[in-house]
Amino acid sequence: MFLVSVYELLISVSHYNNSPFFSLIIMKKTMVTSFLLMIMATVLSSPSTNAIVPEIRSTYIVHMAKSQMPAIFNDHTKWYGSSLRSVSGSAKILYTYNNVIHGFSASLTENEALQLQNHPGILTVLPEMKYQLHTTRTPEFLGLDKNADLFPESDSESEVVIGVLDTGIWPESKSFDDTGMNPVPTSWKGICQSGTNFNESNCNRKLIGARYFSKGYEAVMGTIDESKESKSPRDDEGHGTHTSTTAAGSVVESASLLGYAAGTARGMAIRARVSAYKVCWLGGCFSSDILAAMDKAIEDNVNVLSLSLGGGMSDYYRDSVAIGAFAAMEKGILVSCSAGNAGPSPFTLSNVAPWITTVGAGTLDRDFPAYVSLGNGKNFSGVSLYKGDSLPNKMLPFVYAGNVSSSTNGNLCLMGTLIPEKVSGKIVLCDRGVNSRVQKGSAVKAAGGAGMILSNTAANGEELVADAHLLPATLVGQKSGDDIKGYINSDPNPTATILFEGTKIGIQPSPVVAAFSSRGPNSITSEVLKPDLIAPGVNILAGWTGNVGPTGLPVDTRRVGFNIISGTSMSCPHVSGLAALIKAAHPDWSPAAIRSALMTTAYTVYKNGKPLQDSATGNPSTPFDHGSGHVDPVSALNPGLIYDLGINDYLNFLCGINYTDSQINTLARKNFTCDQGSKKYSLNDFNYPSFSVPITTQTGSGSPETTTVKYSRTVTNVGAPATYKVSIKMEGSDVKASVEPESLSFSEANEKKSYTVAFTARNLGAESNKVVFGRIEWSDGKHLVGSPIAVTWT
Repeated sequence: MFLVSVYELLISVSHYNNSPFFSLIIMKKTMVTSFLLMIMATVLSSPSTNAIVPEIRSTYIVHMAKSQMPAIFNDHTKWYGSSLRSVSGSAKILYTYNNVIHGFSASLTENEALQLQNHPGILTVLPEMKYQLHTTRTPEFLGLDKNADLFPESDSESEVVIGVLDTGIWPESKSFDDTGMNPVPTSWKGICQSGTNFNESNCNRKLIGARYFSKGYEAVMGTIDESKESKSPRDDEGHGTHTSTTAAGSVVESASLLGYAAGTARGMAIRARVSAYKVCWLGGCFSSDILAAMDKAIEDNVNVLSLSLGGGMSDYYRDSVAIGAFAAMEKGILVSCSAGNAGPSPFTLSNVAPWITTVGAGTLDRDFPAYVSLGNGKNFSGVSLYKGDSLPNKMLPFVYAGNVSSSTNGNLCLMGTLIPEKVSGKIVLCDRGVNSRVQKGSAVKAAGGAGMILSNTAANGEELVADAHLLPATLVGQKSGDDIKGYINSDPNPTATILFEGTKIGIQPSPVVAAFSSRGPNSITSEVLKPDLIAPGVNILAGWTGNVGPTGLPVDTRRVGFNIISGTSMSCPHVSGLAALIKAAHPDWSPAAIRSALMTTAYTVYKNGKPLQDSATGNPSTPFDHGSGHVDPVSALNPGLIYDLGINDYLNFLCGINYTDSQINTLARKNFTCDQGSKKYSLNDFNYPSFSVPITTQTGSGSPETTTVKYSRTVTNVGAPATYKVSIKMEGSDVKASVEPESLSFSEANEKKSYTVAFTARNLGAESNKVVFGRIEWSDGKHLVGSPIAVTWT
């Protein structure tokens, strides 16, 4: 059983398709798995009947019911230590948690964990989870540059602190310049933690905090090799610096990646403060460290938490990010998380708790074209960020990797599989998959190839993501790739070349939903629509580490101040920064109010009136793809109406999904008992800014022709006195929807009004699993307050 768990842990893949450490991680996992299998095989085949299987220790997070602490203890930490010693004389506490949970983490055997679970006062003992990490143009694209009067450089913005849980920080980045910034807010309680290659002086009035958390990682992966990565807040990988500067980077003129995307770089909230919490290392991010970081971030007094990472789809009370986010929400901290990069398949979302803002990814109107020209005269569009010596001004011999390899999967251009004699001086066509895109180019270059054309397969379709390749290279879509392969197979002497066109602005349509962006529906709670919205996440330029090149590969000796990468990891900090702007403008708003403002003002159509597109299909995207739509920060500052939620609403939600007292206590850190006898808990009344309506199909004779369900919502006026009128649209004729009342009149600010929506759906019988989408909009002539609808038959 343990071996299976370890194997499942080891086969988890890197945080985004182009991770520079992908192959290293896979290699390490393969070696460790083989080693474990060898140990087990040796033990099981031993002729001795007294063979002893060594006790394997794993990290567990122990959730305690603080209210049940025995009177003999005057300090809960002593109680924790006593509980641990009762099952193990050698185990030591890794972390004690004070804010996100009541409890601790420790390295235990499976038997010790089981014993501990049965002790009084212990709610649950959960095994460690591994999580993966899932700009010059975006301020203009989002309208921030044209509306400077709406985003004044006020003291209130400089009071907002964004905490970023990631791979750390590169403090020398120009994006952390603190020129002209006020002193650090007096409410700030954080520190700048010293460590390898990092000390207190690396922080300033912009980067006001930095911590690192490695105990959980080291308990699983062993001591950190400080010759390969810094045991400190320093970012050796680049991801954390990229996300932090996207959220709140200072203005940097003449920024670019190797000349691409040139312009003035800035984060979303340029005067907000940043605090970095390093929880991710070369081998991954572990839940005990993540919880410890969230615990400290709450203590430090951050206002927004940004987590571009995820760990699957566990129940909320088993997911450390959801547990920590619940505590943060209760303290008034908005938590923004990436939706994941497992799209376009359905049910692939992570971070779906309703107290988390879940962010998918869309494209910009900027591209980096690099065209393929074939010897038969045909040309194909691709993208690339290659900057170096160009190909000779002539057609070069052209080969398919699968035909010039010593491996059965040679088409993937794995390192060492290409035959130099058949590759040297030629352009090589490689298929996408398994290893990173830039690593394929490195393999071609190592074999003597002159250039690479990388072709998408069905898994990626027509979506194009640009990379700073080490040799002349471009990425083309699946259809183009198939046509190019057809040319290679039909021409006895195929030739090709690549033409690089630099940076192009104004690409339309934009935005479109990125194919990699994880999709709904919500696999845990079908009544809560996720993702919440999308934001720019493709080819995003932001700050970078000085420790590795733009590809992250060891052979890449280039050093850049900015890099262009893609993922929902990039879209998440856009929303984190925008949330900071709204928090500065409306300091009394709750996290739910801020999320509501972002969601209800998001747009779902282009300026020409046509619906947003999905790059995976080329068809209109749906609320399962884009949530409420693409973020519109200018409108979000003045949304008109908001849907608010408080701690009691979330507790009632937990009762509505039938959580036990113990499970609720794990999240809420206090005793709470659902009043199932006299109170009806309905998710239909959960005041979320969207509508997800599951319909149970009724079959058999005598079944009614239709089923009607009612949802209620309460909106709060945050604008001037006004009357809002409703409009509602549903696709097709299988669902009818009506709203009561059809208008809401507000005479003062913060006034609340409620309404009910009745959804009447046909019983479709065998046509189950159908989905119908729609939209509700309230308008006073100045504001448009929109909510998506998804009706699903099950």
